[in-house]
Amino acid sequence: MTPRERWMATCTRQKPDRVPMDYWATPEVDQMLLRHFRCDDLWQVIERLHIDRPLDLVPDYVGPPRPPGANDFGIIYRKVDYGTGVYDEAVSHPLAKFRSIAELEAGYMWPKPDWYDYSRLGSVVAGKEEYPFEGPISEPFYLYKDLRGMEQSFVDLAENPEFVHHCLEKIFAHEYQRILRTFEALPGRITYVFVAEDLGAQDDLLYSLRHIREYFLPRMKRMMKLVHDGGALVMTHSDGAIHRVIPDLIAIGMDVLNPVQWRCAGMERAGLKRDFGGQIIFHGGVDNQQTLPFGSVDDVRQEVRNNLRILGAGGGYILAPCHNIQGITPITNILALYETGYQDGWR
Repeated sequence: MTPRERWMATCTRQKPDRVPMDYWATPEVDQMLLRHFRCDDLWQVIERLHIDRPLDLVPDYVGPPRPPGANDFGIIYRKVDYGTGVYDEAVSHPLAKFRSIAELEAGYMWPKPDWYDYSRLGSVVAGKEEYPFEGPISEPFYLYKDLRGMEQSFVDLAENPEFVHHCLEKIFAHEYQRILRTFEALPGRITYVFVAEDLGAQDDLLYSLRHIREYFLPRMKRMMKLVHDGGALVMTHSDGAIHRVIPDLIAIGMDVLNPVQWRCAGMERAGLKRDFGGQIIFHGGVDNQQTLPFGSVDDVRQEVRNNLRILGAGGGYILAPCHNIQGITPITNILALYETGYQDGWR
């Protein structure tokens, strides 16, 4: 099977030739693998490791000039070095100063859908037709946190609900158009779209179920309908301990759950498979907090086999790290992940 056929067979409950494998990693890991395989292009590494990595579709930005490091919402990001890797962190919060909707609308310009050009997407996918295609991500509150600042965004949920709803609707409308126009540019060819929000911490949800059901789920449901109407699957990314909200996510249309951080409270693999395995596909599951960075090669191989046995029982599993592989991860462990997945994943 091609990677695309393998994904679709898995996600539609048909039998693939083997379990699909995906790749998530930091730029430091990308460079590590490029050096190891003496390759110039990461796609060459993907082929060497038999990974079924989706092609991420990003339209060209053609809007007004932006300051260095800024996105189309005006948030400025800077690279922060943590010693073992570099991440982009928001260093400006354009909406932090506003105290009312009227003040916001008088002093801030929301991005416009026409700031993106989708005409080149056809050439982007040319030659990669055998791979799955990933549409633009929708994650409104993730952006809202950077627009307002982390602490203020959480306070707003309790103290300024009208402001939150107003802003989330603006962000949602922008993301809706990006996804809709991607479907229009490549009709019937998008495999899945991320309709996401980070809802969990290590031990429980980050928000109350009441707030999740008020602020997050209604818009996620509308976006999931758009994705399904476009003939694509919905993958929901949410880190952490989210067992309590999984039934809600299934009810509004989630098809695939990522990243399955099984070391978090309530996220044990056998329990997830028992409770939800007949309703959703699991994507991820190879622990990158302990096993990948600090375990032995044998630990990694055993975890992959456990995931294939538990999450892959009867199908419905895409093997991948449970978030970005970090730069402190030994390359031997990365190779063990994909070598074991390829050797043991055949049906």
